[in-house]
Amino acid sequence: MTGVTVRRLKKVSDDDINGLASVLVDCVAGGASVGFMMPLTHERAVSFWRRVAADVHAGKRVLLVAEDALGICGTAQVVLEQPENQPHRGDVAKMLVHRRARRQGLGGALLQAAEREAKAEGKTLLVLDTASDDAERLYERNGWVRVGVVPDFALLPAGGLCATIFYYRRLG
Repeated sequence: MTGVTVRRLKKVSDDDINGLASVLVDCVAGGASVGFMMPLTHERAVSFWRRVAADVHAGKRVLLVAEDALGICGTAQVVLEQPENQPHRGDVAKMLVHRRARRQGLGGALLQAAEREAKAEGKTLLVLDTASDDAERLYERNGWVRVGVVPDFALLPAGGLCATIFYYRRLG
């Protein structure tokens, strides 16, 4: 993973939002089932990231970005705000890598950064879900425990149902 840095955004600028929106649009165009249907416009993606930025500023969410020479090429979030009976838990969400930056170890770097940041925030348990075969391998290589599969959980961006796999990881 040469030439790529991963960092936490404490403040999210308009440039950050535009870069994150480009990554989200690219991932959805590539078929990633991450909560959006095709075609995902840049404007809709910007609107999503503005809501995320508000949560970051309120301390409800950790936002990580990976950057290469062309700008933001990956991201992951840790949702910190949980119900009052789950203050120890966080959710890893929207781990996305632009197609130009895949197969370079960026997913693993984002996942490890998310775990570090969650631990620093006092979290001892993380959960996530995925509909991606590639992500399954990544999570399992990094010590995440597969809980199970829910068939027909969501729609793929171009339509058609897909299963979702749930994972957890205890932070030591």
